Amino acid sequence: MKNCSISNDCLNNVVFHTSPHFNERPEGTEISLLVIHNISLPAGEFGTCYIDDLFLGQLDCEADTSFIDLKGLQVSAHCLIKRCGEVIQYVPFNKRAWHAGVSSYQGLTGCNDFSIGIELEGTDTVEYTSMQYQSLSTIAKTLIKHYPKLTKERILGHQDIAPGRKTDPGESFDWSYFNKLLNLES
Repeated sequence: MKNCSISNDCLNNVVFHTSPHFNERPEGTEISLLVIHNISLPAGEFGTCYIDDLFLGQLDCEADTSFIDLKGLQVSAHCLIKRCGEVIQYVPFNKRAWHAGVSSYQGLTGCNDFSIGIELEGTDTVEYTSMQYQSLSTIAKTLIKHYPKLTKERILGHQDIAPGRKTDPGESFDWSYFNKLLNLES
């Protein structure tokens, strides 16, 4: 993903699959946080259709025994970045995606209200791909330009806003490399 722009609170030139799992942000709330997550379904398997199915509310919970706990779960992210760097958007950025769960940042609870959630196809322990870092950094730079309250310092992992409950994006996420990409000229 080399060029990136936003129109109508959506990334241009990416696939958009409309998730039913979102709602309005509280009135007057500004986007001021970017939360990085990871996901793989089944755990540790990549390239399946199941992440898409989960975010679209169409997951067949009988397709794998590990999906039993996901029955009835309503969850989404604004975007997913696949291992190949391809981006799928599920929820417009001005809407509240259901990605953070019970969370807090700098004394504010309910991070979904003021954050954007981006899922990386991956696990806490498997290295992410260079294509994922490239796409993520490109999107992050674009979001920072588009939403004035969002800064590089306000990009966190899920584990940072839900400590003890969440561990993603995990030890495999190279924050140093990601920050270096963020600081390079666009």
